Amino acid sequence: MGKQLRINVMFDKSLYSAIEGISKRENTSMSAIVRDLVKEALELKEDIGLAKLAEEREETLPEKLMSHEEVWKR
Repeated sequence: MGKQLRINVMFDKSLYSAIEGISKRENTSMSAIVRDLVKEALELKEDIGLAKLAEEREETLPEKLMSHEEVWKR
């Protein structure tokens, strides 16, 4: 892994407490918890964007596509 960069983030008390609780339960630093949560959030955003793109492309197809089950029945 290359050089790690730092970001300072301000949390309200309820978010801070939630992160602190997870940190204590998992015996992990709060920084690691926040880093992992941000990674998960970015992956979810990417997945949502790709799903929207797939839906848009599907709407432009001239004919109906086969479902997964239909393909495996052939």
